[in-house]
Amino acid sequence: MSHAFRNKMMIVPPDVPNPAGKSVLKALAYFDIFHYPLKKAEIRQFLDRPISDSRLEIILKELVTDGLIFQNYDMYSLQDSPLLACKRVEGNLRAASLLPKAQKIGKFLFRFPFVRGIGVSGSLSKNYADEKADIDFFIITKANRLWIARTLMHLFKKITFLGGREHFYCMNYFVDEEALLLSDQNIFTAIELKTLLPVSGNPAVQEFFLANLWANEWFPECAFRQQSEKPPRYVGLKYFFEWCCNNSFGNRLDSFLQKLTDKRWKRKQARGKRNNKGLMMGLVTDKHFAKSNPGAFQEKVLTMYKERMDSLGL
Repeated sequence: MSHAFRNKMMIVPPDVPNPAGKSVLKALAYFDIFHYPLKKAEIRQFLDRPISDSRLEIILKELVTDGLIFQNYDMYSLQDSPLLACKRVEGNLRAASLLPKAQKIGKFLFRFPFVRGIGVSGSLSKNYADEKADIDFFIITKANRLWIARTLMHLFKKITFLGGREHFYCMNYFVDEEALLLSDQNIFTAIELKTLLPVSGNPAVQEFFLANLWANEWFPECAFRQQSEKPPRYVGLKYFFEWCCNNSFGNRLDSFLQKLTDKRWKRKQARGKRNNKGLMMGLVTDKHFAKSNPGAFQEKVLTMYKERMDSLGL
């Protein structure tokens, strides 16, 4: 955090003029964690209350005049830094070139047995990619077959290491059809839900969105995103494999793979193993979900968000 930003934060009065102004500051405070300025349309999406375009325009001008926020080009931020705006433009351009690849890979991953839905998540789903960007995927599987699907997909990922392409296949979050409602219901997961980009398996993804309508309470003006690409063709091998495991053997195999994976990850965590970004590796597991949480990332983001909210007097 820059020296100028710290000084600005310390002189912000504890009570912002009106609720609409507070809503704008809350949205900018969250994305400030990632040093990511927002355009007016994006601010409107991530407000916690409906505000008309004309009213939002007035509020933004007032906040800029009062020195509570800063405008650089067509972007707004809590930091007065044109470099952040330039960095964002560069990241948006990289994301635009990477998204077609993400769509192609997502369609390929959809062909694995028991996979019912694929979405792009992480920074790329927010139209941003840095120089070392990963492609993160959110995956929905058939009920009680998550661990078979995940194991097969991660066995394939090991092959991608040979070509140094593993960062294009970051399968970070799995849920099955029995666990569509997310237990973590906070601003972090609400934004991840609202920015999730469906790639394949639209029926399953839409059921997932319907199960998590609570996110509308956080962002009533931000719609869930729709699948824009045509779904891939059905693959006979996928459904033949599913037919072979659609029995008690499949039930036992799925449970076995869950226990095996859980033991392996506990050993990794006990050894303090880190990923290629230097973060402590972590995997939260259950029969019906598996989510990567390197370096307790979600918890850190929520802590930083609270600190910014406290500094702003919100």
